[in-house]
Amino acid sequence: RSARAVAAAMSVFVTRRIPAEGLRVLSQASGCRVQQWDSEEPVPRAELLAGVAGKRGLLCLLSDRIDREARQRRPCLTGPDLKVISTLSVGFDHLALDEIKKRGIRVGYTPDVLTDATAELSVALLLSACRRLPEAAEQVKSGGWTTWKPLWMCGYGLSDSTVGIIGLGRIGQAVARRLKPFGVKKFLYTGSGPKPERAAEFGAEFVPLTRLAEESDFVVVTCALTPATQGMCNKDFFGRMKKTSVFVNTSRGAVVNQEDLYNALAHGQIAAAGLDVTTPEPLPTDHPLLSLKNCVILPHIGSATYATRNTMAVLAANNLLAGLRGEPMPHELKL
Repeated sequence: RSARAVAAAMSVFVTRRIPAEGLRVLSQASGCRVQQWDSEEPVPRAELLAGVAGKRGLLCLLSDRIDREARQRRPCLTGPDLKVISTLSVGFDHLALDEIKKRGIRVGYTPDVLTDATAELSVALLLSACRRLPEAAEQVKSGGWTTWKPLWMCGYGLSDSTVGIIGLGRIGQAVARRLKPFGVKKFLYTGSGPKPERAAEFGAEFVPLTRLAEESDFVVVTCALTPATQGMCNKDFFGRMKKTSVFVNTSRGAVVNQEDLYNALAHGQIAAAGLDVTTPEPLPTDHPLLSLKNCVILPHIGSATYATRNTMAVLAANNLLAGLRGEPMPHELKL
């Protein structure tokens, strides 16, 4: 093949400023031509469409919607040139997979590498919510701390509790592994079906969603966003939970009906909630959930450790390069 053909075969568009290690992998690859949207902020739709035109590879983030709407307006997004999409995420609900599969485009993603960081953050969020840490810290700053009072700032502990995990995948298991030493008495889990080999380590019992809601002192959501899980944590779900229960979501915002969650928290149906994901992201600063003392909201920082983000960027770059070379990807989504 001519040098020009080789260069065209290795032309890529990167939709954001990514950790330097990942960009280095791409720029040092033989014949790889990189065009990047060099900003911390999301690439505007017009720039995305212009950037991907004529490229063979696309390295995107979960906030970039690679969907049908874009294709209908400008078919270049999956025109004859695009062969590989590599997403810097474990989730892929931002990709129109049916369309991508039809076009024979290969997809790489970054599972495993963010499991530990996300599990740590899930536990931190659970403890922050159940022991009212942000609220207590605010009392120190505002002068609300006057003297030691027997019931002031009391919350709920993990010892002897029942923890329900929605989605016992890699992150769900990692969360259970970290919570077990806190003295959790029982683990329940739900999902598409029983996973006895995953559950054995924690003696976790597979139950329907309704029973998990009714019996758990803590509910942790770590499932993927699918049509089956969208809006799954709703009025009925929160209505079944104990008044003393704490709800934590580090999966995707759309798994939760936020209006129903707000009502459950505001009316004391459940004790507290901790969210690392919302709909939309970022959550508007005047959103009702932000007015509640018993709701801790973080800005989607589950995988935000330096080591994890660097590893994700390198894996996403290697997925992209392997796909462009027609080689097996380190982590390919089987469509």
